[in-house]
Amino acid sequence: MTTLISLLVRLYAAVFGALQRLTDRWLIGLAARFVFAGVLFVYFWNSAMTKMGPGLFGFLKPTDGAYVQILPQMMEAAGYDSSAIAFFPYGLIVLLGTWAEILLPVMIVLGLFTRAASLGFIAFIVVMSYVDITGHNLDAATIGALFDGKPDGLIADQRLMWGFLLLVLTVRGAGAISMDFLLARWWRNRY
Repeated sequence: MTTLISLLVRLYAAVFGALQRLTDRWLIGLAARFVFAGVLFVYFWNSAMTKMGPGLFGFLKPTDGAYVQILPQMMEAAGYDSSAIAFFPYGLIVLLGTWAEILLPVMIVLGLFTRAASLGFIAFIVVMSYVDITGHNLDAATIGALFDGKPDGLIADQRLMWGFLLLVLTVRGAGAISMDFLLARWWRNRY
């Protein structure tokens, strides 16, 4: 019996050790970025597009909708007139939040400065969740709770999964199939 168990343990270690060695430098980062692209990229891209003003330089002038989404209580107090809100610091917050929602997902999908972009996007999601809970007055069912046996809470459950995906990218990086890998290789060859 001990020989059989020993054989099974060695077989297990050999199979999964080989799998880890074959995929170690490329699979996890690529898979995490693919999942991000497939599940979250279009969601955040569409959200960012609602925040940008018209025309080629619309990214410099966030819409009133951007202010409503990012500063809901302040916009309500200002009668939904974004010109009544001071640019510094509030307009700057809206502008930078809009840019973050555009740039960070693109950087993650391309694998460009992935660790920093992923960490920044974790912070973005934390702030977004805080604004959603406090500024948009979400109910308890929408917020959800951890360990409640209901994995459909839009804030607690979904955003924890988003954060975990981004944490994997922050810790492990984008992998060998990424712009980060190409830049690191170029940098090593150049210097």
